Amino acid sequence: MKVGPARAAAVQWVSEYAASDAGFRGAYFCGSTVGLPDDAELPPSSDIDLFVVTAQDPPRAKPGKLRYRGALLEVSHLPWAQLASADDVLASYHLAGNFRTGAIIDDPTGRLRELHQHVSTRFAARPWVLRRCQDARHRIETRLAAIVTSAPFHEQVTAWLFPTGVTCHVLLVAALRNPTVRLRYLAAREVLTDYGHLGLYPDLLGLLGCSHLSAQRVQHHLDELAATFDATVHVAKTPFFFSSDISPVARPIAIEGSQALIDAGHHHEAVFWIIATFARCHTILATDAPHLHEALAPAFQAAVADLGISSTRDLLDRAGEVTGCLPRLWQTTEDILAGNPDITE
Repeated sequence: MKVGPARAAAVQWVSEYAASDAGFRGAYFCGSTVGLPDDAELPPSSDIDLFVVTAQDPPRAKPGKLRYRGALLEVSHLPWAQLASADDVLASYHLAGNFRTGAIIDDPTGRLRELHQHVSTRFAARPWVLRRCQDARHRIETRLAAIVTSAPFHEQVTAWLFPTGVTCHVLLVAALRNPTVRLRYLAAREVLTDYGHLGLYPDLLGLLGCSHLSAQRVQHHLDELAATFDATVHVAKTPFFFSSDISPVARPIAIEGSQALIDAGHHHEAVFWIIATFARCHTILATDAPHLHEALAPAFQAAVADLGISSTRDLLDRAGEVTGCLPRLWQTTEDILAGNPDITE
């Protein structure tokens, strides 16, 4: 499917299912497809991301991934209050990029266009880029420090994994590139290559724990994940914020998307989302099918053990290694900022 028709489907979905809601304050595109031309081919492992801004407090559960008119959409809710300050949006590494371009779907209040005008003219200014890099670094530090050691092991893995992956986002933000989710390691490698700092990349993979893994071993873990994923989809009932990521409509991204990375020779870059999806499956299974959670746990434990993590102590030690690497990561970030010709003073 081409990007243009997929975007048109998203616009129609907003009109049909979101705009009539009493709390609706607007909608806009986000994510890695924003900069693509309408005639670009949308890979089966990609979706069209959009935020629906709502004044409802708290927002209702996000629709998540869904099929509409042949397009795979990822619909999330954003509280209206998060857009109250234009400078706060500009300083937020996960919000600012969405207002860099005019990717607005609907703007009944005019606020989204105001934000676009404010952010787009200041987005590349060095002080604001630096603040967004600091925002990403702060997320690493605070979330690693907040790992709950009494939580189930699969939840501990999630709590360690995502802030560890934000190391990639610090670099992407400095390069003025989209802080993508599933493909963050591949994107970070491209940035490090472009700026002559590829020597840092083995360290990033080392912090994740996958630099020594062969393609065959990663393939084995993906095969095990596929079995766990399919079993989870069959029994999932309790809603989680990530539930739509573990659903039939999400399989082309979670499983086929990871397979495509392995097939392209990017098996190390596939590991992040394999482990993330594994852990989320077990969060669902532990609630909705404890017997399956127990039966399928060895495959998950083996995948995480291959990263050098078999216990809470291992997780905390690795979190400490991530924190210890931040000074080198920050030096590289500053070098990218200094060498980025698109950054203004």
